[in-house]
Amino acid sequence: MKPTVSLLHTSSYEIASLMQALEAVLEPLGGMSSIVKAGDRVLLKPNLLTGSRPTKECTTRPELVYCVAKMVQEAGGKPFLGDSPAFGSVKGIAKANGLLPLAEELGIPIVEFHGKRYETQGSGELHNLRLSKEAMDADVVINLPKVKSHMQLTLTLGVKNLFGCVPGKMKAWWHMEAGKDVERFAQMLVETARTINPELTILDGIIGHEGNGPSGGEPKNLGVLAASCDVFALDRVMVDILGVKPQDVPTVAAAMRSGLCSKDLDAIAVIGTPISQLQVSDWKLPTTMLAIDFGMPRVLRSTFKHLYIKFIKEPLSNYARI
Repeated sequence: MKPTVSLLHTSSYEIASLMQALEAVLEPLGGMSSIVKAGDRVLLKPNLLTGSRPTKECTTRPELVYCVAKMVQEAGGKPFLGDSPAFGSVKGIAKANGLLPLAEELGIPIVEFHGKRYETQGSGELHNLRLSKEAMDADVVINLPKVKSHMQLTLTLGVKNLFGCVPGKMKAWWHMEAGKDVERFAQMLVETARTINPELTILDGIIGHEGNGPSGGEPKNLGVLAASCDVFALDRVMVDILGVKPQDVPTVAAAMRSGLCSKDLDAIAVIGTPISQLQVSDWKLPTTMLAIDFGMPRVLRSTFKHLYIKFIKEPLSNYARI
């Protein structure tokens, strides 16, 4: 059975209009009530990245988070907001992004993620990953990424957003450990996404962030709202909308190598606004690409060597099976 990706052209973040757009884009997937059942604990995972550039559209818009949370509550679910920033607290970054008043209005907890090691389907070192216990224990995970260019991974979409389910210190360790091997880093992101396995991904592409992302670029009007129960299929469709070759996006290329998505768009059921009506010809990719490790100085490498000993070399008896 083909995975389904639902697309909708919309241009407004106004609450009433956005709520209608979300209902329309979710309708081909059965609506929110087909994904969230009464009593479900539902993790909402937006892209929070930073609170320092609110006008640059480099994080998931709070209006989108608000509307999705309302829909979850109307379906009988119990939403909570979570992330694990590499620096700072999730509540601090949520506040800076304008999410705190919305969370308080709806009574939504904001949760700091804590790590636990899980066995995965990956091989070698990717057979065991330290992931958020809160994400793994949630009844439903709703992934809420932002469409952005990225100076290390070309684009960051649904798969990359789930890196937020890796505890903060482990994010830094992976950046150091992967070094300049972008394929290895991308495969880790794919295995993380496969293990978290979000029940739903809703992509905020109404206004994207192009150029030197994930935070140093500029806003770009795209008018795209996309949803799928298959995060890999959604990312594959989105690169076509942006006019980027799938093999040039490490996370998409890794998903194709792993058999998690097809290079052929005919293998995906695309419903709603046709791709041809959403495609852009002038999406700006980064002018410069950076290494995964950011050129970390020796003192930081020494620090993360300690993390390797503490967090990576744990006995298998400590791992949770999935």
